[in-house]
Parts: sequence; structure tokens; C-alpha cells
Amino acid sequence: MMSESRVKTTIRNQVAYVTLNRPEKRNAFDMAMFNAVSQTIKKLRKDRRIRAVIVTGAGEDFCSGLDVKSVMGSRSGPLRLLFKWWPWGSNLAQRVSTGWRRIPSPVIMAIHGRCWGAGLQVALGADFRLVSPDASLSIMEGRWGLIPDMGGTLALRTHGRLDQAKMLAMTAETFSADQAFDMGWVTQVADDPLAAAEAMADTFQALSPDAIAGVKKLLNKSWTGSDGMALFRESWYQVRVIMSKNTRIKTWNQTHDADEHREFVHRKRW
Repeated sequence: MMSESRVKTTIRNQVAYVTLNRPEKRNAFDMAMFNAVSQTIKKLRKDRRIRAVIVTGAGEDFCSGLDVKSVMGSRSGPLRLLFKWWPWGSNLAQRVSTGWRRIPSPVIMAIHGRCWGAGLQVALGADFRLVSPDASLSIMEGRWGLIPDMGGTLALRTHGRLDQAKMLAMTAETFSADQAFDMGWVTQVADDPLAAAEAMADTFQALSPDAIAGVKKLLNKSWTGSDGMALFRESWYQVRVIMSKNTRIKTWNQTHDADEHREFVHRKRW
């Protein structure tokens, strides 16, 4: 029950709203929060109704980082976070960041207040980060004698310069939304990140979900790596998108009137 209370998820108009829900602790991650976010991601991956995911934090902050006292207070806590069967896979600590990449629909972080340590690692796993002008960000792990080990490295190596990442990870300094935007770590600085996220979600809903999913997978896998594999994925994913039902329905809609389209969709569903 505690894990369930850590994250609230509602679905409205095919958009999943995920809220980190530990405001009394500034949404800091304890073991229950790690489990709740991981379980939420797993459920959203399987829900084909969803056209976009928006992640927010309850209260004054998006997420202030790791609840060090809670997680490190027992010997089993760190071991449960770091354990993995497969060395190249994600452990529990990493899944709360890398897991967003496996959701087919776009994932948008609407960030306000503090976004430190674990919070920034979670946010870096999303497709887009919309940040309020007064937000504060930090790779905070160094302050506790730790290294950033929650999967955010996958995003950092594509979003910004190596020397900037090293400086901020080594010093654990805080930086502003504007600085993060200049470094390429956030998508947009917005006065109202949630409203901006909803507007972005509306844009995606007007497009083919199969094409959106294909673009996400193609770019995530091909942004680094060999040219040959990138070209192969372009061709293979394009074939899959063209053959999908959503593409066929969209093509029909462009060449027939609305009544014929509705009748066609009814036949396809039944």
C-alpha cells in the first residue's frame, strides 16, 4: 500500500498523468518510491490507450533527490537498488530513469522547484523536459560521496558536453533552468510547465501513434552507434509503420469523407 501511495496515475483524454506523491518529503526517493515508479512504468508500457505521458511532482518540488537516511539506513536497501541478474540491464535504481525510454508514447517531464539527484536522473530518462524558470537542478550524488548511477548517463552523453557533465557531477553544484537549457539538458523553459506539457501532448495526439513510437525507438537506438545499424533501423521501422493499422486508417481518412471513415473504423474494430 505504501508503494501505491507514492505515485498517483490518472488517465484523461488518452494522456497518462503521473505524479510523484511524497510532498511532505519533497518527493525524495525512498525504497517505496523506487518500487512505485518502476511498477508505474511497467503498467504504462502495456497500456495501448495512452498517447502521451506527463510526469509531475506534488507540492513545492518535482523531486529533491534520494532520501539518503531512509535508503542507506538498512544494509539491504542499497543492495536491492543495485542488484541485477544481467550486467548490461537496468537495476531498480536505473529503471526509474531508463524505463521511460521503453514506453512507446512520448514521455514529458513537467518540472518545478527542486530537481536534484535522483529527480534529475528520472527526468533525464524522459523524451522531453519542460522546466519552470525558477527551478533548481543538480547532479547531487557527489555531495553524499556517491556517483550518478541511475541511468541518466545514457541521456547526458547525448544532450550535452562531456566537460560540463563532469564539472556538475564532480561538484554537485546547483544550476538554473536557463543554464540547463543552454547546456541542452532541458527541452524548454516554460512559465507553466504542466500547461506546456499538455499542449505538447495535444500535438502528439493528432499524429499516428505508430509513427511517434517508431521515431522514438529509432532515435533512441541510433543516436549513438554505427551508421549501418541506424540505416537498417530506418528502413525496418518504416516498413512496420507503413503496414500498421493506424497508417492505413490515416490514409483512408485523407481520401474519403468523414462518414465513410467512421464506417471503416467500425468495421476494423469489430
